[in-house]
This record gives sequence, structure tokens and C-alpha cells, in this order.
Amino acid sequence: MENNKKIVVFTGLTIPFDDAREILDAKYMPPIKRGDLYDLIEKESDIDIILIIDGQFHNTPAVAHKEIMLALDKGITVVGASSMGALRASELDTLGMIGIGYVYNGYSKGEIKSDDDVAVILNPDSYEALSEALVNIDYKLEGAVEEGIITDTEKEDLHNIAKSIYYPHRTYAKIFKESSLSEDKKNKLIRYINQVEDIKKQDAIEALKYVKKLAYE
Repeated sequence: MENNKKIVVFTGLTIPFDDAREILDAKYMPPIKRGDLYDLIEKESDIDIILIIDGQFHNTPAVAHKEIMLALDKGITVVGASSMGALRASELDTLGMIGIGYVYNGYSKGEIKSDDDVAVILNPDSYEALSEALVNIDYKLEGAVEEGIITDTEKEDLHNIAKSIYYPHRTYAKIFKESSLSEDKKNKLIRYINQVEDIKKQDAIEALKYVKKLAYE
């Protein structure tokens, strides 16, 4: 079955373009920033679906709500997940934006409250993340508790350490340096963390599959 819908995806940070293309045939653009949607809609009038995964805000203003609302008003389906997309979807889902995944649900239920929870610093050339998102850290720490690797108290201590580190500098190395975990527990936790896919990436994959399904409806 052929897909005749035009799809634009803003990502590159949570999931590399090549990995995303294996799931969904679309036009891929770097993490979205203020003005990108205005420019896109002005230049390309035939867009059917926009998926926002990653966004910029550290050195440039974040994508505005009005930009997304303009796309919705023009009949474009706008989907958000994982990071900036999840945040904006939680703010605009009553106006028609579609949110997908764990992070979106966390924001919409008030369980995730801060922009800081999904924020990372990126390499502007490769879009590679140079820090860890707090939402990914918390997800993996919760899993480590369920696996019996750490206790609830240790999880809370590690969360508080991670939260106290300014997001561009938030890495597991810095967190573990400040933690009081034994070397044995630390090593077990590191092995577990390396085995589990980031929840932001899991959400991105779910959103790409959702949009693919939409495209063939």
C-alpha cells in the first residue's frame, strides 16, 4: 500500500535520522526551534502530518504554541512525543495536538512537571546528546528498583543528585561521583543502565510507528 501523505519529522537527537527512516518514510529536520513551523508552512503548503520529537531552547527560543496552533488550524495533524514534542502536546492536546508515549503521559498527568526533565545539551553539528535527560535517568532508576539492584531510598538519593546538577552538565559520571553507592551496586547499576533503552527513544519509536499507521489510513 502506497503512502501519499507528506510527513515532516523534527528529531535527530532522541533518535538518529537513519534509525527513524527505517521506521517511517518522511522528511526529517533537525530539532525544532522558534519560527521553524512558520517557515515550513509558508514554503510547503501540502504537508499532512508533522511529528515533533526534539526541540531546541538553550541558545534559541523554543517553538511557540501559536506556531503549532497555526498548523492545526490549517488542517495539519500535529503529533508530539519524547521531548519538546511531548511537552507541547501536553499543553495543546485539548486544542488538537496528539501526544504519544510515556513522557507525554507523565506531563499530561502532572507526574513530570519541568522542562528540565527532558532537557539535554546537544552537539550542534551531530545533534548527539552530551548530557542525560532526567526523565531517562528516573525511568532507569525505577527499573533498577524493580530489579532489586537499588532500594527506593537509594533511587531518591540518586534522583536528588541528578536534579541538583544543571542539565547541560547532567551525566551518569557526575551523578555516581556524588553518590554514596557501594562500588558493587554502582557497577551493577551501570550495567543495567547500559542495557535499557532510553524512554525518550522508546517514545520516539512509538510515535514514528503511530504516524506510519496514520499515513496509511
